[in-house]
Amino acid sequence: MAFAIEEINSNSNLLPNVTLGYSLYDNCATLVIGFSAALSLASGREEQFLLQENCFGTPPVLGIVGDSFSTFSIATSDVIGLFKLPIVSYFATCSCLSDRKRFPSFFRTIPSDAFQVRAMIQILKRFSWTWVGLLVSDDDYGLHVARSFQSDLAQSGGGCLAYSEILPWGDNPAELRRIVEVMKTSTARVVIVFAHQIHMIQLMEEVVKQNVTGLQWLASEAWTAAAVLQTPHLMPYLGGTLGIAIRRGEIAGLRDFLLRIRPDLHHNNSYENNMVRQFWEHTFQCRFAPLPADWVEAEGALCTGDEDLENVETEFLDVSNLRPEYNIYKAVYALAYALDDLLKCVPGRGPFSGHSCTTLQRLEPWQLMYYLEKVNFTTSFGDQVSFDVNGDALPIYDIMNWQWLPNKRTKVLNVGVVKKSAFKGEELTLDENRIYWNFDSKQVTSVYCFHLSTAHNNSIKGCKITASHLATQKTEFLSYHEPLGICLTSASLLGTFICAFILGIFTYHRSTPMVRANNSELSFLLLVSLKLCFLCSLLFIGRPRVWTCQLRHAAFGISFVLCVSCILVKTMVVVAVFNASKPGGGASLKWFGTVQQRGTVLVLTSIQAAICTAWLVSSSPAPHKNTQYHNDKIVYECVVGSTVWFAVLLGYIGVLAILSFLLAFLARNLPDNFNEAKLITFSMLIFCAVWVAFVPAYVNSPGKYADAVEVFAILASSFGLLVALFGPKCYIILLRPERNTKKAIMGRGTTKT
Repeated sequence: MAFAIEEINSNSNLLPNVTLGYSLYDNCATLVIGFSAALSLASGREEQFLLQENCFGTPPVLGIVGDSFSTFSIATSDVIGLFKLPIVSYFATCSCLSDRKRFPSFFRTIPSDAFQVRAMIQILKRFSWTWVGLLVSDDDYGLHVARSFQSDLAQSGGGCLAYSEILPWGDNPAELRRIVEVMKTSTARVVIVFAHQIHMIQLMEEVVKQNVTGLQWLASEAWTAAAVLQTPHLMPYLGGTLGIAIRRGEIAGLRDFLLRIRPDLHHNNSYENNMVRQFWEHTFQCRFAPLPADWVEAEGALCTGDEDLENVETEFLDVSNLRPEYNIYKAVYALAYALDDLLKCVPGRGPFSGHSCTTLQRLEPWQLMYYLEKVNFTTSFGDQVSFDVNGDALPIYDIMNWQWLPNKRTKVLNVGVVKKSAFKGEELTLDENRIYWNFDSKQVTSVYCFHLSTAHNNSIKGCKITASHLATQKTEFLSYHEPLGICLTSASLLGTFICAFILGIFTYHRSTPMVRANNSELSFLLLVSLKLCFLCSLLFIGRPRVWTCQLRHAAFGISFVLCVSCILVKTMVVVAVFNASKPGGGASLKWFGTVQQRGTVLVLTSIQAAICTAWLVSSSPAPHKNTQYHNDKIVYECVVGSTVWFAVLLGYIGVLAILSFLLAFLARNLPDNFNEAKLITFSMLIFCAVWVAFVPAYVNSPGKYADAVEVFAILASSFGLLVALFGPKCYIILLRPERNTKKAIMGRGTTKT
């Protein structure tokens, strides 16, 4: 960063007459420290700067470069976004940071994990690796990648996950031992790891203990370049690893700049000089004056500041493999080019209010952000830098291969590149002849999975099958042959039989007062609709097909609206008849004749039919093979297509049910000869209770159990209506026939007091 600032300040073509400055903060790998530093910069409360004599005022903070961790960047950007202060990260890859509404001022010069996931899948498809394991870190980086990878892998049809495990933070040997046992017993020989270097160090200790060899590792960018893992002790296990790496860049003049660094012996208290002094003491194994007492006793060397860096071997001077450093370099230049474009603005042609421009003295952070979104330049290494609408840079990764040489030395070789361009899209280029495999052939690591195609011929697609590596994935759905399906099917058929039996009773006794009371036609229609409700539950059982997925909710919605509409009209008739019995109330009955009752039921049911038709036309439900719930099985389910239409369907039934309940509840104290309102009140109370409980149970039930919950709700509410409405009537018709007379029914007509 310091080198980039110095290079920009010495470039007369970029930001002429403007000198950039910087302040460095070490987050110490701690969220609170990095967050506090960013907040102090954004709020203008940072430490005081030593200004040159020809400068005045407090230098404005125009942007922040960092943070390296995704979790830290999320926390920082949530707050920094309120200030509209640009923050450009060089290492935070979480795809969640592409959310422009939540992180409006976040940019990055490293590709999003969404692209890295797609790059991994391209490598899997290139080598026909279709049965793989996935390990992720327990943080935003790993958990977001896990969701994205499983979703993209299922959509691409490129393979299956044998297992998916979360690597713990901290010392947890028992969990690591369990995870390695899973890897050891699994038939999957390809392991993809999206985790940090520390996770891999802990994991490999357990891999070595259990001697798990023969695995093909795929590394994320977080540990592809980890030299601490490229040791003779671990290479027998990790040799042949293929990894996604941050694009390597070259920065001309950086080594000479580093060689010119010297500790300032006259400003010992400055933070920057303190960092240099620490580095100097570590590199040359000396101490600056005043010397610590124990150092003097040990006859340690005194640092003079004149030591020669070229005479020592240190990674500090290795500029041959600049990756995160190159991203920092690009981030600084992106801010500089954005500021340069801002200062070149011509008054009257500017992008702000009234086509105005701004100046350094009146510059607001959001104004610089406007230009940063449009920045487009090419580095001296030849890489184009620009940001898309989500603040992500043009994605490009190197593909690296860990090679275990005959002389027991390790070499990490660039064997390809994966990138996205505006014209060609995403493309993977690999030189397979340069790849080192830790086996006799790369084919040894190819493992296979078994997929049932959705095609009508049930052909096997996308996977190779051998006798030694056959990992079948079972398809799961609510079947007629399993105990749960058998119980639900039996209950549905039982309800249908009871409806038919009651319908027969009512038909046989159709001339009796109990059947004729309160419009017998509605009672018959209600029994038919309940019969349909029981039967429609069968559509939720069995292998999902296109026609069953489309018909199940439509049949359910229309049947229940027909049922509840009949109950609503019966309730309205009860109230109307009672009002007609009062002096001068006869006129109200003309609005509730047989024709009006039929018309009301027809109109209310037609509305639900229209809702179902619109749903089927706009976003029809369809069968879907879901691999998200289980690693070893595919859940075959019907996706609703549109949760909005599903909610409208349920909501309409709910409105009619609540209206019926309220009318019946208000009419519950009518005289006994009109007391069917009590039965309706009780039945609708059961109905509403079942469906209120259904919503949370349905949302929290995965796979086939969601269908089971919906079938149970249909059956429970249907049985509740059937028993509450027709149980008392059947009791009188069959067991108390002496009460099934007009005299008996009308004789109960004394008003309760």
